[in-house]
Amino acid sequence: MESTTITPVSLTAGAIKEIHRLMGEDGFDKTQVLRVGVKGGGCSGMSYILGFDQKQENDQEFEIEGIACVMNRSHEIYLYGMQVDWLDGLNNRGFTFKNPNASNTCGCGTSFAV
Repeated sequence: MESTTITPVSLTAGAIKEIHRLMGEDGFDKTQVLRVGVKGGGCSGMSYILGFDQKQENDQEFEIEGIACVMNRSHEIYLYGMQVDWLDGLNNRGFTFKNPNASNTCGCGTSFAV
């Protein structure tokens, strides 16, 4: 697995703070890294993946503000330039995705088409 200094995605300050909070919880598996990716499905065709996972053979590794991240190399074409944010409001709470590669995004913001 290769490591790169150019990150294919970015995290806002809010997302970084929330991810660090999650990583600091009791019982967090320190061998896991943050996985960013896509999978088929969702109302617009593809859904985002954001969660903690083990590194896989075909992963590209990168780091953002001390957070070790991985992405399957084949997912970069769909996600390059995407920004992940964290909203902590009364009406909206959770991670959001701003993807310049999406030609269409569903109303819930968790799936997209290219």
